[in-house]
Amino acid sequence: MIKETPFIWMDGKFVPWQEATIHVLTHSLHYGLGVFEGIRCYKGHSKTAIFRLPEHVSRLFASAKIVQMDIPFSPKEVEEAIIETVRVNNLEEGYIRPLAYIGYGEMGLYAKEAPINLSIAVWPWGTYLGEEGLKKGIRTAISSFTRHHVNITLSRAKITGNYTNSQFAKREAKVAGVDEAILLDTEGFVAEGPGENIFIVRNGVLKTTPMTSSILDGITRNTIMQLAQEQHLPVAEARFTRDDLYIADEAFFTGTAAEVTPIREVDGRSIGTGPPGPLTLQLQKSFFDLVRNKVEDRHGWLTFV
Repeated sequence: MIKETPFIWMDGKFVPWQEATIHVLTHSLHYGLGVFEGIRCYKGHSKTAIFRLPEHVSRLFASAKIVQMDIPFSPKEVEEAIIETVRVNNLEEGYIRPLAYIGYGEMGLYAKEAPINLSIAVWPWGTYLGEEGLKKGIRTAISSFTRHHVNITLSRAKITGNYTNSQFAKREAKVAGVDEAILLDTEGFVAEGPGENIFIVRNGVLKTTPMTSSILDGITRNTIMQLAQEQHLPVAEARFTRDDLYIADEAFFTGTAAEVTPIREVDGRSIGTGPPGPLTLQLQKSFFDLVRNKVEDRHGWLTFV
């Protein structure tokens, strides 16, 4: 269950958590067109820092542009609102959810006169796939559901409605008794998880699905690729099959929620020797050292609150 915080930012003002409500005829509730972001803030040595805030806000506005939603605030205003929302709620570490949605006022598929609303909620949220999963790795299964095709939906946008596909895959995985699903693209290549990008390691080479497989342009994915390159680890964006995944030496998910979560099993097959591999652990440590401000932020990725 979500742990409540005192306030939610709604269209430029703070509203008490329990009063942050919308009308039942809000357009996005019926037709699934809204755009959102998932962002984390972390407690460092002395301050809380929001990880890659400008990049997340930029992606929010890119998503809005793709789906022709005009957010009635500037990117700078949204960044400042996110910082202030974290501050007024005294959130030391947790999750940040900006959501732009088509509001109340018009129904039907073409609702150009309905308002565009923006909310920002923050709350404490631990590891998405569990602390044990973060340390020991998780069990996964290939989903019977296929990831979106590029001409079925606008997969580069982080659209609320796109995540029905993710929910189907997630529910199927849980019913099957595993922790998470892995979805294939429409040509049968490995795409991503329901809410995560995926990496494998084979013969010392780090490989991740390319953007041409209708995956989300993950900010954590991009972070791991940069950290790997700085550590002189070979990185390739290339398609791979489920049997490539079965014989990988290592595999892991990345994402704002999942952070860097090792995968220890796919379809009943152990990945490598089972426990998280050395490159996975190396990159996981580099990631957490960075976001918790244990090492120098040479990229300017931390926005301190």
